[in-house]
Amino acid sequence: MNKVSSAGRMENLKRRAELLKRLRLFFDDRDFFEVETPLLSSDVVVDRHIEPVAVERLRTGIPGAAESYWLQTSPEFSMKRLLAEGAERIYQICKAFRNSERGPHHNPEFTMLEWYRVGDSYDQGRELLADFATFIFDCNQVDQVSYQKAFRDHLSLCPFASSTAELLSLAREKTSVEFCDDDSKDEVLNALLSECIEPVLGDSQPVILFDFPASQSALAKVREEEFPVAERFELYFQGVELANGYHELCDADELVQRNQQVNLQRAADGKQSLPVESRLLEAMRKGLPGCCGVAVGVDRLLMLLLEVEEIAEVVAFPIELA
Repeated sequence: MNKVSSAGRMENLKRRAELLKRLRLFFDDRDFFEVETPLLSSDVVVDRHIEPVAVERLRTGIPGAAESYWLQTSPEFSMKRLLAEGAERIYQICKAFRNSERGPHHNPEFTMLEWYRVGDSYDQGRELLADFATFIFDCNQVDQVSYQKAFRDHLSLCPFASSTAELLSLAREKTSVEFCDDDSKDEVLNALLSECIEPVLGDSQPVILFDFPASQSALAKVREEEFPVAERFELYFQGVELANGYHELCDADELVQRNQQVNLQRAADGKQSLPVESRLLEAMRKGLPGCCGVAVGVDRLLMLLLEVEEIAEVVAFPIELA
């Protein structure tokens, strides 16, 4: 962890406060309203690679009785419940928590900006993210490049048509990752993306990468084409991933199936299964309106604006000093 002088740290924290004001200005000017949702919840996002922090809540007056809760990895579930109740344009700036994450760009506790707008198409969701990037970085243009084109441009192959064996051979040549012969296609694609493509994405101006493989849809809708794609998009600048957005899945039955599949993957990885049922599913069964949503890592955003390399330089106290 880099050492930051007290004067430098205070200056960075002042710049952080300025950024938070600008974030709110962007959404207030577009008729969004700010919400607060629980950080401690019985629900949790089910993701193969994201580890939530579990918390036991003791029940008052009942010795030895406890209920399981989770510190939220994202405010997504609660915010979508508000959409199902009639909210149309909402944003939130809050703390989020992810276990076992620490590095130059990661701290177990971090600040997330998340927003949703009802009625947005996939294109409109990406356009709003592009507007956000031009506002924050004071730039004139944001490029948009499909996942497939990025692989063609940088690795001269189609990520969808190429076999796992072909991708694995290339990844062993081009990346530092040690693979097993039974690694999945997604694992190999992720390695190629992170080591061969991401470092040069948005080198001169922000870029939005979109149309991810359907197998990487998470909570995004899937569009059926020759190669089905997830209507998912990510913002990069100077090689850093800053935002992840979805044309949101509204089908509760499909979400159950995805959660079950992810839990099978987690079990194969030796990880704890996470709750499949949730209050979000109850809300979706009653009707979640069509919308797009985006999550932004505020700490990373500030790192780029300040041109620093360690997340510890832009937070008051990283985990080692918390």
